[in-house]
Amino acid sequence: MVVEAVPEGEYADVGNGITMHYHEAGSGDRGVILFVHGSGPGASGWSNFKGNYPFLAEHGYRTIVPDTMGYGYSTKPEEGAFSLDDVAAQYKALLDTLAVDRAIVVGNSQGGAIAITMALNYPDLVDKLVLMAPGGLEARETYMQMEGIKAMIRVLYKEGISKETMRKVFTLQLQDESKITDEVIEERYQVAMTQHKDNIARIQVTNLEERLSEIQCPVLCFWGANDKFCPSTGASKIATSCPNSRTMLIANCGHWVMVEYQELFNNLTLSFLDNELG
Repeated sequence: MVVEAVPEGEYADVGNGITMHYHEAGSGDRGVILFVHGSGPGASGWSNFKGNYPFLAEHGYRTIVPDTMGYGYSTKPEEGAFSLDDVAAQYKALLDTLAVDRAIVVGNSQGGAIAITMALNYPDLVDKLVLMAPGGLEARETYMQMEGIKAMIRVLYKEGISKETMRKVFTLQLQDESKITDEVIEERYQVAMTQHKDNIARIQVTNLEERLSEIQCPVLCFWGANDKFCPSTGASKIATSCPNSRTMLIANCGHWVMVEYQELFNNLTLSFLDNELG
């Protein structure tokens, strides 16, 4: 099924019956950037990063924006559970297929946990990390107490997916409600209609906090001070545990830094990629 609200890109077989859908832009003269999106009803790479990857592509980077297994146009398993290691391996297989042996990895929320796992499992592959409120830094029980997570679970298992219930979740996702446009709700809703309700539990996100000190590549991390999905205390964990990192805690910002502060995110990310940490 083609979802009209989200453009269709390319596909790659990453093994074990999984096909990953992705968009690609840019020449790659200055490097390759892999974008890894978060979870939730209707999530896709394009939906998360459509305001970011074209900017970096215009500045000479080859940008690759996939849909994680279970999301967007990628394969949606009806059953089974997958670890962060499993999903990180799928992303590596995608890069192998695209002949990429070194990449900058940008990840938000669940995608941040996947990005961290890639840096831990494939240090020779991951050149730099850009994280936005990454998951995998708390016990599961902590996340389940977050207002946004509770609302999302309620929609999935009690209220059901509709444009109205999705809009309620997004009012918790973003501090600036003017960013919750009809277009955003429509593109997410159409994708959500293709997903199994148990999709959010398909990928098992473990607590990676104790392994953060193993990450040796440069890390730039953004966190919204008003995040209702991933507690902003995670910002200090990145700052104190990742030895080569810079972390920015942003006031009046929710879970989607790259959407609410698009220009800030794009410019600081470009500066970081060009100059590393100063």
